[in-house]
Amino acid sequence: MTQIEVPRFGELLAPYIGRVPPETMPRFLALLERGAADRYRVWAEALPRHREVLLECARSEDEIADRIESVFALDESLRPALEAPLPDAIATYYDAFAPHSIWDQLRIQANAERQGAQAWRGISSRHPDRRVIDVLESCSRLEESSADRLDALIAEFAD
Repeated sequence: MTQIEVPRFGELLAPYIGRVPPETMPRFLALLERGAADRYRVWAEALPRHREVLLECARSEDEIADRIESVFALDESLRPALEAPLPDAIATYYDAFAPHSIWDQLRIQANAERQGAQAWRGISSRHPDRRVIDVLESCSRLEESSADRLDALIAEFAD
């Protein structure tokens, strides 16, 4: 197995995250989760033998986005500013995977899921509302479950 360099997605995406109004940052991350869900669906088509596992990961990404959107209200006047950097952010995310084989892409994604779990925990550590903290923690667990599913797929492929 070749050694791959895993991007620090928080740093990679920071220029785009920094362009959204601070109060919309969790909602922006939720939109990035939806972009990751779309990526899982592409992988599911490319790896039909593992389709169900990859689609379960896609559903988890969408569930994370749904949960975040449920606890972080959006002032609709901020929607254009929230969505403006999204296409470039998603393109940057996808570009991080482009030079790699599909199995290395899944290795990178497993790590990205764990980075995502840490990001939600970071937000929760600064949030005053226990209900929101609980949702953020549940999102971290969903991220880690997807990482574990990917690790299991990769282990199966390596055998």
